[in-house]
Amino acid sequence: MDFITNNWILITLAVSSGFMLMWPNIAGAASSGVSPQQAVQLMNKEKAVVIDVSKPEEAALARVVGSRNLPLDDLLERLPKTVADKNRPLILVCASGVRAKSAAAVARKAGYTQVNVLSGGLKAWREANLPVEHG
Repeated sequence: MDFITNNWILITLAVSSGFMLMWPNIAGAASSGVSPQQAVQLMNKEKAVVIDVSKPEEAALARVVGSRNLPLDDLLERLPKTVADKNRPLILVCASGVRAKSAAAVARKAGYTQVNVLSGGLKAWREANLPVEHG
């Protein structure tokens, strides 16, 4: 007991540093995002459908090649008409990934089982030098 009392600062420091070292793994496990490279694999191997949940004017400027624009506000209504198979993988994307996370909750609520968010959004896609389309 004297050891703990005399060295409480060192013990606290050791526990804190251990937690900080583990934090990226803990945070990564909690996120449901996929990297641009993982998204390409899902598209090629599992025929994932890429849904851009940006506003139409944003999607017209640039979007993932082959993606379909279904704005977040219309997603619940339009998604079942666009992707009938609720077991088909979806990759949701927006400019930065924030709206896509909200869209993921909507898609899951609608019964879609394989919902993925592109981590970092279109920005990460472009940084990975992957193709975008305009218009």
